[in-house]
Amino acid sequence: MIIVFKHFFYRNYVGLSLWPFIILKEGALKKDEVLINHERIHLRQQRELLIVPFYLLYVAEWILRTILYLDSYRAYQNISFEREAYANEKNPEYLSHRNAFSFLDYLVR
Repeated sequence: MIIVFKHFFYRNYVGLSLWPFIILKEGALKKDEVLINHERIHLRQQRELLIVPFYLLYVAEWILRTILYLDSYRAYQNISFEREAYANEKNPEYLSHRNAFSFLDYLVR
């Protein structure tokens, strides 16, 4: 389910997945197939980790990488969940052949 809520976002962020919703900054973004696919990849990650552990691991990895890089945006870009989503967001067939826990392949790259 896609929800539009423009006051939810910080800076350049335009989409967010909070199980089971995709929240977008603007209604026009519903037509952005790459963005929607990116967020659907996150929904799959959340589901396979039973939702709450996904958020705990996401925040823990972001904190660790922020300390490592001393840059919170670079840390965000290198979170394994984000790396998988960005690497595959332009492939509309990705989720149909994605293996479970594929984000682990992006953990140490």
